[in-house]
Amino acid sequence: MAGGHISPVGVAKERAQQYQGKVTSYVVIACIVAAVGGAIFGYDIGVSGGVSSMDDFLVKFFKQVYNKKNQSHDNNYCKYNNYGLSAFTSSLYLAGLVASLVASPLTRNYGRRASIICGGINFLIGAGLNAAALNLPMLILGRIMLGVGIGFGNQAVPLYLSEMAPTHLRGGLNMMFQFATTLGIFTANMINYGTEKIHPWGWRLSLGLAAAPALLMTLGGFLLPETPNSLIEQGYQDRGRVVLEKIRGTKNVNAEFQDMIDASELANSIENPFRSILEKRNRPQLVMAICMPTFQIMTGINSILFYAPVLFQSMGFGVNATLYSSVLTGAVLCLSTLVSIATVDKWGRRALLIGGGIQMIICQIAVAIILGLKFGEDKELSKGFSILVVVIVCLFVAAFGWSWGPLGWTVPSEIFALETRSAGQSITVAVNLFFTFVIAQIFLTLLCAFKYGIFLFFAGWITIMTAFVYFFLPETKGVPIEEMILLWRKHWFWKKIMPNIPEAYNNNIV
Repeated sequence: MAGGHISPVGVAKERAQQYQGKVTSYVVIACIVAAVGGAIFGYDIGVSGGVSSMDDFLVKFFKQVYNKKNQSHDNNYCKYNNYGLSAFTSSLYLAGLVASLVASPLTRNYGRRASIICGGINFLIGAGLNAAALNLPMLILGRIMLGVGIGFGNQAVPLYLSEMAPTHLRGGLNMMFQFATTLGIFTANMINYGTEKIHPWGWRLSLGLAAAPALLMTLGGFLLPETPNSLIEQGYQDRGRVVLEKIRGTKNVNAEFQDMIDASELANSIENPFRSILEKRNRPQLVMAICMPTFQIMTGINSILFYAPVLFQSMGFGVNATLYSSVLTGAVLCLSTLVSIATVDKWGRRALLIGGGIQMIICQIAVAIILGLKFGEDKELSKGFSILVVVIVCLFVAAFGWSWGPLGWTVPSEIFALETRSAGQSITVAVNLFFTFVIAQIFLTLLCAFKYGIFLFFAGWITIMTAFVYFFLPETKGVPIEEMILLWRKHWFWKKIMPNIPEAYNNNIV
């Protein structure tokens, strides 16, 4: 861009006090339907771990793991260490990583609904392939199609929720995505608990039932309105204002509409959002888009959600006991997310992230101590200590559920300016899925190598990320999404990074 040229400057002043409107039933229904995408994401996370512990499934696809599982003399920490089994779980996330980058231009140019619909269709295909799988390649292909659906859905749904929600309730409504995710995990655990008793095809039912929320997501995508932000960005200002008035329940939307117009003018002046996001003025948002999803996964939560049945079985629980424990952790995660929904717009993001981090550190260290003292390569936990481990794991899951679980998605989805919003969300999703893939692929190997030390490994990461939030994440509660760019200039650290105003104008920004 030519130096000295003053083009559209985006959101140049704060108008939040002038915003009008209320929570309409239109917003609530749209957010619930959109958040079904989270339910599919959660279902696919929860279902794989339960299915992987079913004997019928292992006999058909992973006979070596089945034989190893039943060798009593084998190392308890290493019974499930199999790259093929890890690939079954992790292939979904590698496919999602690639798909999320492809979804960015689609979401920006054709709207959030288009990506939601594409995600739903791919989910339907993947669920069908998994339910009908005759061999391992067909099973993995189904997981890949599910991954493509996750890439599109996770890229579009959090953006959709952030843009539809009123500023003062954006955090709570945005967390509908995470609540639906936890509900999907709990549902998968409940279904696995029932289908494990159906021989020999119960696992097919577990995998195939992902088609139910996928169908809802696809139909909902056709019925939902496009967000006013997206309509304005595409050049449909009149339609954007009509939708904005409808979702706010008032004709007096001038201030919010003008913010959207300003942001859209700047967004349309940016030819390459991914190149723009690398510029110095977007450095704080880029750092958050990378660090927040990385830290969310490095809590170790996915290790528990993916492999809870496997993990508990490694500790000596029976098959029914492991699935029951998974149902319990899924229920705790789901209920604890409600705590976050109720408090995030009252207490703020930072308090929940820091408090949750401290609780997770304590829980990880406690589990490591118990396993280190009472559990070994060739001995199982006593009943009393087994119950204690489940209780501590539930406390860990609860802490994640009201902190990093929902906020790991909410914060990145609300901090980007419109011109880089779809690109920023793609980076967030890609980073999340990359580390999800890595942990899913190597966790069983790490468990075999580190043994109880795996929990100390994750505790170290949680310590780092809690300190990161304390020092580098400003509070975003109550800040309008189109005025978020102004927040970084007030932060003690990021204001040193941000370019000054004259330089910013020369580069077409505020």
